[in-house]
Amino acid sequence: MTVPVFSALYRRIIGFCDPRVPTRLRPLWEHPCGPKTVFFWSPLQKWCLVLAGLSDTLTRPPEKMSISQAGSLACTGYIWARYSLVIIPKNWSLFAVNFFVGLSGTFQLAKVIRYQMSLKNAPAAAPAAN
Repeated sequence: MTVPVFSALYRRIIGFCDPRVPTRLRPLWEHPCGPKTVFFWSPLQKWCLVLAGLSDTLTRPPEKMSISQAGSLACTGYIWARYSLVIIPKNWSLFAVNFFVGLSGTFQLAKVIRYQMSLKNAPAAAPAAN
C-alpha cells in the first residue's frame, strides 16, 4: 500500500520545513486549516475545477453544454460552500473555492439557458423555393 509511504514522506517534508517557516507566516502554518493539514491542500487543488468551469464557460459552445451538469455543478458548489462555514474549524479557503465552483456553474447554466431561449424565440426557417 502506498499511503503510508506518502504520509511518511509528507511528515518528513513538514518536519524539514517547520523550523524554516518565517515568524510572519507562523500563524498560517500553525492554523487548524493550514498547510500541515488536508484542509489546506484539498481546496487548493479544487481551484482546478473552478478554472475548468471558467474555461468551459468562455470557450465551449452552448449547444455542447448540459443544463443538468451545469446546474449540478452550481448546486454542489453552493451546498459545499454553506457546509464549509458550518464545520469546525471554519475553512474560509474551502468556502471560497466552493463558492466559485457554484459561480462557474451558474455562469454555465445562464449561458445554456440563454442559448436555448434564443432557439425558441428564433423565427422558423422559411421553406426553400425550387
